[in-house]
Amino acid sequence: MNSPIITDSKENPFLNISQIDMAFPTDTGSFTALKSVDLQIDKGEFISLIGHSGCGKSTVLNIVAGLYQATKGGVLLKNKEVNEPGPERAVVFQNHSLLPWLTSFQNVELAVKQVFNKTMSKAEMKEWIEYNLTLVHMDHAMHKRPDEISGGMKQRVGIARALAMQPEVLLMDEPFGALDALTRAHMQDSLMEIQNELNNTVIMITHDVDEAVLLSDRIVMMTNGPEATVGEILEVNLERPRNRLSLAKDIVYNRLRSEVLTFLYEKQRKVENISEKPTAKKTIVKQAVNES
Repeated sequence: MNSPIITDSKENPFLNISQIDMAFPTDTGSFTALKSVDLQIDKGEFISLIGHSGCGKSTVLNIVAGLYQATKGGVLLKNKEVNEPGPERAVVFQNHSLLPWLTSFQNVELAVKQVFNKTMSKAEMKEWIEYNLTLVHMDHAMHKRPDEISGGMKQRVGIARALAMQPEVLLMDEPFGALDALTRAHMQDSLMEIQNELNNTVIMITHDVDEAVLLSDRIVMMTNGPEATVGEILEVNLERPRNRLSLAKDIVYNRLRSEVLTFLYEKQRKVENISEKPTAKKTIVKQAVNES
């Protein structure tokens, strides 16, 4: 059964990334990383951002997280401007970022105390922490430190910590990129279970085409930078819950996968070739002037 996606009106989407530009100062002048990035996201949607390295995926995520301020445009969450980090937007990085001297329970407890210290009793906090660790299948190792558990287990704790803040938007920056293929598959399955149960709105950065198609409701394909923007948006009309083995031979799944690959390796390659031609001409002209 599909998780319900609450469709908001176009005037007031749940999360509105509105015509954002992002420029960074450099020694040689301003560098425009993003140009006119525009995306509206409904509550409960799972969105993947995919594109070549350097296309500004992480920059988009950091702006939504409130870690960066867009040079132009902005982000609205439930019609309120995002201009700083907040517990309603939790971030899961590729590096789990657990404190090594604390147990799994204590790492999650840090986030829970930060958000719910005034509204939960100690008993309620304990129950809530245990619930979130159970959700990511880490209840058996909640009293172990990071050096006593595997990389995949550390990432599970990082996800539990983020979920324990009860975020309205879960932001994931290549959360499974450093894991081996089998562990990554298990983590993807767990994430689908969690999203189905909690109906979080998720924005995830990935370089993995299969991961994007398997997990997403929509795949946002970014053009190459500088001045990267949204190139195409692909609707993933696959029933949930999804089973990776069943989908391997599914015609729709493979068509969607092919469309993403076509964008990344054909359409974006053409853009690169076109952008390189003027540079080549300038070089030839310059050489001719020097020779004369």
